[in-house]
Amino acid sequence: MAVTSMSTVQLGSALTVPLFGQLGASGTAGLRLGWAGVLLLVLVRPRRRDFDRRDLTACGVLGVATAGMMLFFMLALSRLPLGTASALEFLGPLAVSLYGPGHGRRAWTAAAALGVVLLTEPWHGRLDLLGVGYALAAAACWAAYILLTQRVGDRVTGLKGLAVSMPVAGVLGLLVAAPTLAVHVTWPTLWIMLALAALSPVLPFALEFLALRRLTTSAFGTLMSLEPAIALLVGFLVLGQKPGLASATGIVLVVVAGIGATRTGARPTTPPEPLAPHDPRTRVQELS
Repeated sequence: MAVTSMSTVQLGSALTVPLFGQLGASGTAGLRLGWAGVLLLVLVRPRRRDFDRRDLTACGVLGVATAGMMLFFMLALSRLPLGTASALEFLGPLAVSLYGPGHGRRAWTAAAALGVVLLTEPWHGRLDLLGVGYALAAAACWAAYILLTQRVGDRVTGLKGLAVSMPVAGVLGLLVAAPTLAVHVTWPTLWIMLALAALSPVLPFALEFLALRRLTTSAFGTLMSLEPAIALLVGFLVLGQKPGLASATGIVLVVVAGIGATRTGARPTTPPEPLAPHDPRTRVQELS
């Protein structure tokens, strides 16, 4: 499920690229977010009594991070190859993995930094600074998305938090895309974007939710580290984007850094302290 989730994300991104000529990067992102919000709101149907004020605030902020992640990534795709944009965006979750206690952090940080240099190839003088900036902004939003999703997931059961945050992201995306959509959107394009929204992000988010029920966070994070490599493959097969040796090596280094940081950054699990014989909970455990 995790691999399918990553594959559908990258496939959805690749299939969206041809629509940039008609709708622009912001228009395609806005429509995908809008449809995704509608689909999740209809399918999950969250209720007001399921949330307190802090939960709704956290879901709203998560929606802002989701909108930023999608919008900035689509803008990066309009200027960078899919594999490069995905690898640069992956620096967000990589930074989350690198932050905190653990050994070998400097080695993985150095590998990721070298990978970014090889991806962008600044010595050629053809570096699209704006595209790199968009990808790094998407990375920052992805890091915030991970932290906020963990917070919302701890407080709200099921997909209800996602069913509130995604409509917020949809409204923001449509507001940004409104000038473009008002002029260029057509009915066939609307239905195409509905299908793309179901392919990504609705299906991947649901698959990730189910996968996390069956995998440890360390194993799941290691699998997610493969996403830049999947993006490279999808970009080559769908868009015909053939990377050079330096770019391919850079993506490999980012993937290796992600796997290493995740495997060494798992939270230690400590067994619960044994209860004293006179503790009332001891009797409860015996009866259960």
